[in-house]
Amino acid sequence: MKRFLLLAFIIFSIDAAAQQKEGRIVYERTMQLPVRNFTNLDPDVAKQIPKSRTDQYELLFANNQCLWQFLPRAEDEGGEQTFTGGGGGVVLRFAGGANEVSFCDFTKGTRVDQREIMDRSFVVTDSIKSVEWKMTEETKTILDHTCRKATTSRVMTRTQMSMENGEIKRTPIHDTAEVVAWFTTDIPVPIGPEYQGQLPGAILELDIANGQIVYKAQEIATQVNTKKIKAPKEGKKVTAEEFAAEREKLLAEMQENMRNGGGNFRIRMQ
Repeated sequence: MKRFLLLAFIIFSIDAAAQQKEGRIVYERTMQLPVRNFTNLDPDVAKQIPKSRTDQYELLFANNQCLWQFLPRAEDEGGEQTFTGGGGGVVLRFAGGANEVSFCDFTKGTRVDQREIMDRSFVVTDSIKSVEWKMTEETKTILDHTCRKATTSRVMTRTQMSMENGEIKRTPIHDTAEVVAWFTTDIPVPIGPEYQGQLPGAILELDIANGQIVYKAQEIATQVNTKKIKAPKEGKKVTAEEFAAEREKLLAEMQENMRNGGGNFRIRMQ
Protein backbone atom coordinates (compact mmCIF):
# COMPACT_ATOMS: atom_id res chain seq x y z
CA MET A 1 0.00 0.00 0.00
CA LYS A 2 2.84 2.42 0.88
CA ARG A 3 4.51 1.73 -2.48
CA PHE A 4 1.19 2.41 -4.28
CA LEU A 5 0.70 5.72 -2.44
CA LEU A 6 4.29 6.74 -3.16
CA LEU A 7 3.85 5.92 -6.86
CA ALA A 8 0.57 7.86 -7.00
CA PHE A 9 2.24 10.87 -5.34
CA ILE A 10 5.13 10.77 -7.84
CA ILE A 11 2.73 10.60 -10.82
CA PHE A 12 0.67 13.49 -9.41
CA SER A 13 3.81 15.55 -8.83
CA ILE A 14 5.03 14.95 -12.39
CA ASP A 15 1.64 15.94 -13.80
CA ALA A 16 1.48 19.10 -11.66
CA ALA A 17 5.02 20.05 -12.67
CA ALA A 18 4.06 19.69 -16.34
CA GLN A 19 1.43 22.38 -15.95
CA GLN A 20 2.58 25.93 -16.57
CA LYS A 21 1.07 28.58 -14.31
CA GLU A 22 3.22 31.55 -15.29
CA GLY A 23 4.95 32.76 -18.42
CA ARG A 24 4.59 34.78 -21.60
CA ILE A 25 2.63 34.04 -24.77
CA VAL A 26 3.05 36.00 -28.01
CA TYR A 27 0.03 36.08 -30.31
CA GLU A 28 -0.43 37.16 -33.90
CA ARG A 29 -3.77 38.75 -34.75
CA THR A 30 -5.04 38.97 -38.32
CA MET A 31 -8.06 41.23 -38.80
CA GLN A 32 -10.07 41.77 -41.96
CA LEU A 33 -10.37 45.53 -42.50
CA PRO A 34 -13.96 46.77 -42.82
CA VAL A 35 -13.81 48.56 -46.14
CA ARG A 36 -17.37 47.31 -46.70
CA ASN A 37 -18.48 49.47 -43.75
CA PHE A 38 -17.89 52.62 -45.81
CA THR A 39 -20.44 53.78 -48.34
CA ASN A 40 -19.90 56.58 -50.86
CA LEU A 41 -16.16 55.92 -50.55
CA ASP A 42 -13.95 57.19 -53.35
CA PRO A 43 -13.07 54.11 -55.49
CA ASP A 44 -9.44 55.25 -55.68
CA VAL A 45 -9.29 55.28 -51.88
CA ALA A 46 -11.00 51.90 -51.57
CA LYS A 47 -8.37 50.30 -53.83
CA GLN A 48 -5.56 51.54 -51.59
CA ILE A 49 -6.91 50.13 -48.34
CA PRO A 50 -5.52 46.63 -47.60
CA LYS A 51 -7.95 43.78 -47.03
CA SER A 52 -6.36 42.68 -43.76
CA ARG A 53 -4.00 43.76 -41.02
CA THR A 54 -1.65 41.61 -38.89
CA ASP A 55 -0.32 42.66 -35.49
CA GLN A 56 1.37 41.04 -32.51
CA TYR A 57 0.41 41.06 -28.83
CA GLU A 58 1.92 39.61 -25.70
CA LEU A 59 0.21 38.06 -22.69
CA LEU A 60 2.11 37.96 -19.39
CA PHE A 61 0.68 35.80 -16.59
CA ALA A 62 1.56 34.79 -13.03
CA ASN A 63 0.01 34.67 -9.55
CA ASN A 64 -3.53 34.36 -10.98
CA GLN A 65 -3.14 37.67 -12.82
CA CYS A 66 -2.38 38.60 -16.42
CA LEU A 67 -1.44 41.57 -18.58
CA TRP A 68 -2.32 41.85 -22.29
CA GLN A 69 -0.60 44.47 -24.44
CA PHE A 70 0.13 45.43 -28.02
CA LEU A 71 3.62 44.96 -29.47
CA PRO A 72 4.43 48.04 -31.62
CA ARG A 73 5.92 47.66 -35.07
CA ALA A 74 8.70 49.99 -36.22
CA GLU A 75 7.24 50.30 -39.71
CA ASP A 76 3.94 51.69 -38.40
CA GLU A 77 5.37 55.22 -38.00
CA GLY A 78 2.97 56.19 -35.24
CA GLY A 79 0.30 53.62 -36.05
CA GLU A 80 -1.49 55.56 -38.79
CA GLN A 81 -1.93 55.05 -42.52
CA THR A 82 -3.58 57.57 -44.82
CA PHE A 83 -5.39 56.69 -48.04
CA THR A 84 -6.47 59.64 -50.18
CA GLY A 85 -8.27 60.28 -53.43
CA GLY A 86 -9.97 63.11 -55.28
CA GLY A 87 -12.92 63.20 -52.89
CA GLY A 88 -11.03 63.14 -49.60
CA GLY A 89 -9.68 60.10 -47.85
CA VAL A 90 -9.51 57.75 -44.92
CA VAL A 91 -7.03 57.76 -42.04
CA LEU A 92 -6.81 54.39 -40.31
CA ARG A 93 -5.23 54.37 -36.88
CA PHE A 94 -4.23 50.85 -35.98
CA ALA A 95 -4.24 48.83 -32.77
CA GLY A 96 -4.22 51.64 -30.25
CA GLY A 97 -0.44 51.66 -29.87
CA ALA A 98 1.71 50.66 -26.94
CA ASN A 99 -0.33 52.71 -24.48
CA GLU A 100 -3.31 50.35 -24.47
CA VAL A 101 -3.16 47.44 -22.03
CA SER A 102 -5.55 45.13 -20.20
CA PHE A 103 -4.97 43.75 -16.70
CA CYS A 104 -7.02 40.99 -15.06
CA ASP A 105 -7.02 39.74 -11.48
CA PHE A 106 -8.82 36.39 -11.45
CA THR A 107 -8.86 36.14 -7.66
CA LYS A 108 -10.78 39.42 -7.38
CA GLY A 109 -12.69 38.95 -10.64
CA THR A 110 -11.70 42.43 -11.85
CA ARG A 111 -10.44 43.88 -15.11
CA VAL A 112 -8.63 47.20 -15.65
CA ASP A 113 -8.10 48.50 -19.20
CA GLN A 114 -6.06 51.45 -20.36
CA ARG A 115 -7.77 52.83 -23.46
CA GLU A 116 -7.24 55.77 -25.79
CA ILE A 117 -9.70 57.83 -27.80
CA MET A 118 -8.42 60.71 -29.93
CA ASP A 119 -5.17 60.79 -27.91
CA ARG A 120 -7.02 60.93 -24.59
CA SER A 121 -6.21 58.18 -22.09
CA PHE A 122 -8.68 56.43 -19.80
CA VAL A 123 -8.34 53.76 -17.12
CA VAL A 124 -11.50 51.65 -17.26
CA THR A 125 -12.37 49.43 -14.29
CA ASP A 126 -14.91 46.64 -14.68
CA SER A 127 -15.68 43.12 -13.50
CA ILE A 128 -14.75 40.07 -15.58
CA LYS A 129 -17.93 39.11 -17.42
CA SER A 130 -18.71 35.39 -17.74
CA VAL A 131 -19.66 33.91 -21.11
CA GLU A 132 -21.54 30.68 -21.75
CA TRP A 133 -19.34 28.24 -23.67
CA LYS A 134 -20.13 24.94 -25.36
CA MET A 135 -17.34 22.40 -24.88
CA THR A 136 -16.62 19.79 -27.53
CA GLU A 137 -14.47 16.67 -27.64
CA GLU A 138 -12.58 17.91 -30.71
CA THR A 139 -8.86 18.48 -30.14
CA LYS A 140 -5.78 19.62 -32.04
CA THR A 141 -2.14 20.34 -31.23
CA ILE A 142 -0.85 23.92 -31.08
CA LEU A 143 2.80 24.57 -30.19
CA ASP A 144 3.10 21.04 -28.77
CA HIS A 145 0.07 21.53 -26.51
CA THR A 146 -3.13 19.50 -26.86
CA CYS A 147 -5.99 21.97 -27.20
CA ARG A 148 -9.71 21.41 -26.84
CA LYS A 149 -12.35 23.25 -28.86
CA ALA A 150 -14.98 25.47 -27.24
CA THR A 151 -17.55 27.69 -28.95
CA THR A 152 -19.77 30.61 -28.04
CA SER A 153 -21.46 33.49 -29.83
CA ARG A 154 -21.52 37.23 -29.37
CA VAL A 155 -23.28 40.21 -30.81
CA MET A 156 -20.85 42.37 -32.77
CA THR A 157 -21.68 45.96 -33.60
CA ARG A 158 -20.13 47.45 -36.69
CA THR A 159 -20.66 51.01 -37.84
CA GLN A 160 -21.56 51.76 -41.44
CA MET A 161 -20.29 55.22 -42.35
CA SER A 162 -20.93 57.54 -45.24
CA MET A 163 -20.13 61.13 -46.12
CA GLU A 164 -23.16 63.19 -47.13
CA ASN A 165 -22.87 66.92 -47.75
CA GLY A 166 -19.65 67.08 -45.76
CA GLU A 167 -21.15 65.23 -42.78
CA ILE A 168 -20.28 61.75 -41.50
CA LYS A 169 -23.31 59.50 -41.14
CA ARG A 170 -22.82 56.61 -38.66
CA THR A 171 -25.27 53.71 -38.70
CA PRO A 172 -24.77 50.86 -36.16
CA ILE A 173 -25.39 47.37 -37.53
CA HIS A 174 -25.66 44.40 -35.15
CA ASP A 175 -24.51 40.91 -36.18
CA THR A 176 -24.34 37.64 -34.23
CA ALA A 177 -20.94 36.05 -34.69
CA GLU A 178 -19.64 32.58 -33.82
CA VAL A 179 -16.52 32.45 -31.63
CA VAL A 180 -14.27 29.37 -31.71
CA ALA A 181 -11.57 28.97 -29.06
CA TRP A 182 -8.87 26.32 -28.74
CA PHE A 183 -7.59 26.11 -25.16
CA THR A 184 -5.10 23.94 -23.31
CA THR A 185 -5.23 22.77 -19.70
CA ASP A 186 -1.44 22.32 -19.85
CA ILE A 187 -1.58 26.01 -18.91
CA PRO A 188 -4.38 25.90 -16.28
CA VAL A 189 -4.94 29.65 -16.19
CA PRO A 190 -8.10 31.23 -17.73
CA ILE A 191 -6.21 33.52 -20.10
CA GLY A 192 -6.23 34.34 -23.79
CA PRO A 193 -7.06 37.03 -26.35
CA GLU A 194 -10.24 39.03 -25.62
CA TYR A 195 -11.78 36.32 -23.42
CA GLN A 196 -10.15 36.40 -19.99
CA GLY A 197 -11.40 34.39 -17.03
CA GLN A 198 -13.55 32.11 -19.17
CA LEU A 199 -12.10 28.66 -19.87
CA PRO A 200 -10.11 26.22 -17.67
CA GLY A 201 -6.93 26.83 -19.61
CA ALA A 202 -5.07 29.23 -21.89
CA ILE A 203 -6.64 30.02 -25.27
CA LEU A 204 -3.94 29.48 -27.91
CA GLU A 205 -6.14 30.14 -30.93
CA LEU A 206 -9.30 32.22 -31.34
CA ASP A 207 -11.49 32.72 -34.41
CA ILE A 208 -14.20 35.39 -34.34
CA ALA A 209 -16.88 35.65 -37.03
CA ASN A 210 -15.50 32.96 -39.33
CA GLY A 211 -12.08 34.51 -39.85
CA GLN A 212 -13.01 38.17 -39.39
CA ILE A 213 -10.57 38.29 -36.46
CA VAL A 214 -8.10 35.45 -35.81
CA TYR A 215 -5.57 35.15 -32.98
CA LYS A 216 -2.84 32.49 -33.05
CA ALA A 217 -0.18 31.84 -30.41
CA GLN A 218 3.30 32.11 -31.94
CA GLU A 219 5.52 31.31 -28.97
CA ILE A 220 5.21 30.34 -25.32
CA ALA A 221 7.88 31.11 -22.72
CA THR A 222 8.05 29.80 -19.17
CA GLN A 223 9.87 32.86 -17.83
CA VAL A 224 8.14 36.18 -17.12
CA ASN A 225 8.94 39.43 -15.37
CA THR A 226 6.16 39.42 -12.76
CA LYS A 227 6.81 43.09 -11.91
CA LYS A 228 5.28 44.05 -15.26
CA ILE A 229 1.97 42.40 -14.40
CA LYS A 230 0.14 45.27 -12.75
CA ALA A 231 -2.90 47.44 -13.33
CA PRO A 232 -2.39 50.50 -15.58
CA LYS A 233 -2.67 53.96 -14.03
CA GLU A 234 -2.11 56.40 -16.90
CA GLY A 235 -5.38 58.17 -17.70
CA LYS A 236 -8.72 59.38 -16.41
CA LYS A 237 -10.28 56.77 -14.11
CA VAL A 238 -13.79 55.77 -15.24
CA THR A 239 -16.22 52.86 -15.11
CA ALA A 240 -17.14 50.91 -18.23
CA GLU A 241 -20.42 52.85 -18.46
CA GLU A 242 -18.66 56.19 -18.09
CA PHE A 243 -16.12 55.22 -20.74
CA ALA A 244 -18.91 54.37 -23.21
CA ALA A 245 -20.42 57.81 -22.62
CA GLU A 246 -17.04 59.52 -23.05
CA ARG A 247 -16.46 57.64 -26.30
CA GLU A 248 -19.80 58.77 -27.75
CA LYS A 249 -19.05 62.35 -26.71
CA LEU A 250 -15.63 62.34 -28.38
CA LEU A 251 -16.98 60.72 -31.56
CA ALA A 252 -19.63 63.44 -31.69
CA GLU A 253 -16.88 66.05 -31.38
CA MET A 254 -14.97 64.41 -34.21
CA GLN A 255 -18.08 64.44 -36.38
CA GLU A 256 -18.61 68.13 -35.64
CA ASN A 257 -15.01 68.90 -36.59
CA MET A 258 -15.45 66.99 -39.84
CA ARG A 259 -18.63 68.94 -40.58
CA ASN A 260 -16.88 72.26 -40.06
CA GLY A 261 -13.55 71.53 -41.68
CA GLY A 262 -14.08 68.65 -44.08
CA GLY A 263 -11.07 66.39 -44.66
CA ASN A 264 -10.55 62.70 -44.09
CA PHE A 265 -12.42 59.99 -42.29
CA ARG A 266 -10.38 59.16 -39.20
CA ILE A 267 -11.13 55.60 -38.12
CA ARG A 268 -9.57 53.71 -35.22
CA MET A 269 -8.87 50.01 -35.75
CA GLN A 270 -8.37 48.04 -32.51
